[in-house]
Amino acid sequence: MRKTIGVVGVLAVALAVLLSRCGGGAVVADPTAIKVDPANDKVAWSVRAVSTGGVSYDLIWHAVIDDGWSVYSVEDFGEMGPLPSRFEFDTLGHISIQPGLDEKSEHTIQGHDAVFGMEVKKFKHDVDFVNHFGTSAPEFPVTGQFEYMTCNDEMCLPPSLIFWRVVPDSGTFQLSLVPFDLSGIAAKTCADGTYKLASADLDSPVVPGEKERGSNGSLLVIFFLGFIGGLVALLTPCVFPMIPLTVSFFTKGSTDKRKGLMNALLYGAFIFLIYAAFSIPFHLLGSVNPQIFNEISTNPWLNIFFFVIFIVFAISFLGYFEITLPSSWVNKMDSNASKFGGGLGIFFMALTLALVSFSCTGPILGSLLAGALSSDGGAWQLTMGLSGFGLALALPFALFAMFPGWLNNLPRSGGWLDTVKKTLGFVELALAVKFFSNADLVMNWGLLKREVFIGLWIVIGIGLVLYLIGRLLLPHDVKGASIGKGRWTTAVLVLAFVVYLIPGLTNTPWRNLKLLSGFPPPLFYSLYEHKNECPEGVTCYHTLAEGLEVAKRDNRMVMIDFTGWACVNCRKMEETVWVEPVIHSVLRDEVVLVSLYVDDKRELDKEDQHVYIACNGQKSFIKTIGDQWSTLQTETFAQASQPLYVLLSPDGTLLTDPVGYTPDVDEYATFFQRGLSGMQKLKGVAAK
Repeated sequence: MRKTIGVVGVLAVALAVLLSRCGGGAVVADPTAIKVDPANDKVAWSVRAVSTGGVSYDLIWHAVIDDGWSVYSVEDFGEMGPLPSRFEFDTLGHISIQPGLDEKSEHTIQGHDAVFGMEVKKFKHDVDFVNHFGTSAPEFPVTGQFEYMTCNDEMCLPPSLIFWRVVPDSGTFQLSLVPFDLSGIAAKTCADGTYKLASADLDSPVVPGEKERGSNGSLLVIFFLGFIGGLVALLTPCVFPMIPLTVSFFTKGSTDKRKGLMNALLYGAFIFLIYAAFSIPFHLLGSVNPQIFNEISTNPWLNIFFFVIFIVFAISFLGYFEITLPSSWVNKMDSNASKFGGGLGIFFMALTLALVSFSCTGPILGSLLAGALSSDGGAWQLTMGLSGFGLALALPFALFAMFPGWLNNLPRSGGWLDTVKKTLGFVELALAVKFFSNADLVMNWGLLKREVFIGLWIVIGIGLVLYLIGRLLLPHDVKGASIGKGRWTTAVLVLAFVVYLIPGLTNTPWRNLKLLSGFPPPLFYSLYEHKNECPEGVTCYHTLAEGLEVAKRDNRMVMIDFTGWACVNCRKMEETVWVEPVIHSVLRDEVVLVSLYVDDKRELDKEDQHVYIACNGQKSFIKTIGDQWSTLQTETFAQASQPLYVLLSPDGTLLTDPVGYTPDVDEYATFFQRGLSGMQKLKGVAAK
């Protein structure tokens, strides 16, 4: 509708006469600015990318405007107003656009516009429009388009659409009236079969099997783990003392007992909703890019960031300092709770609790956020985990309001709350090691091999034991204080766990710590292994082309193992299912194993990096080894979670439906049997 108004406006505003002329002065000289259509354009443009540090850039559209003409702001003026300026990037995988756009000009005019009869914001003489973006490949072009309208005191010109192309490294730019092709970047498309295997038809496998099952089971597990995290948070000094105070406020502060009960229930419901709502933005991210959670969970620098954050959380929990949100936030929510009555006031009370308790709940929530942001389940995992967490926090307020007599049975606040908090500090240290391990694995740095990882966990466990038995004093601890039964019991359990870890330091058959499968690095990422990157001693390949070549030579089926260095369920399958004789024999004798690590962040050679145009038209930048395999998985097999196991014939025909995480050995063996049956069926067809 707006574009129609803009075109019609060319005729309409040609009849309008502005009563007074706004602005004046000479055009600022800019030798780099050009007019794409010199005969008709009233604005000369230049585009440049300016580094703001690291991989971040400002993209600046600089406009030099002819005397007497104006360019409008990016603000939306409504259907009857002028067309706002619009600046867009093409979606390429090597760039990330940051929200917001800045407008900088010394000749800004904001006020009544007689042409359109409304308040507008526009610019004369010159203006910079600044967008912020990041790029993992500054030597490659960034492209897009922008649209703008120019008017003078008597008329408006039709909106101009200009396509742009800029190379951040060199600063060179091009402008055009037609879209730029992908010149300068090698390109592959859905049609060439690189990532879309025509022979692998998901709808017609040779031997159909069960379709990939949903993740309802894992979602329930995530909900339960979130609930446990919420229960732990209840036992911290920031939350536990609030329970009797808040419940008493509702039950005794209300003139009507029933009303007090309903208010307490509403308070609990708001707590639940506040935490569940934290996951909403991640659903929006997932709808834009289904691989976003895999990219987030395996990004090495994000994992390093989590590592640092968890170290900070741990130091805070150990008592060396307190993490709190700005007091102005808390005070604002508290004043709103007092200001507004009814349901709105109760909502602000719930929000105040969330802010006040952040120093204790923040690290636990951080663990939940970081753990749930994986490719397997994505935003729904996060929603379930946060919902479980919120439910655990909300339940006590509702239950104790319904049964206030139970308050008398609550243990008194005391030193045990500090013990819980400091114990969590050691847990945070262990989680920090895990996040550093994720970064080390996907980048193949080799800094945190399996034995080093387990050794650090042993040291942390010993530190926790020494703290629990009073041999290691932390801030606010009293030397010689009595140690209760709870601390002694916990110390014994932690010591037993440490003893369980010790064989993991050796190169013996007992080093496979099955209870921890997926948390330490894989068995082959070891100080004792120097060349092998194949799980459980099975011969494997790391490109599909190589695997298919071997399969044709040996007349065996191929199993594509879409896996990840940071994939917990992948390690569980390798260390608990693949080791079973009935499975291991098939992997060794019947299958050509092709393990494709979708989170391998090692960069391809520059000449091998390229843009891929998917079947749905979406463009992605293939820069790393993992980019290739994640694209192959989503394009051909329409899934983005790992592990995913696919059985193909030597010519690439899909033998049976792919399966994901399958901890049941018999079920996994049946999957292989369907594949072998498919091979026999194809041989029979070929014989005829």
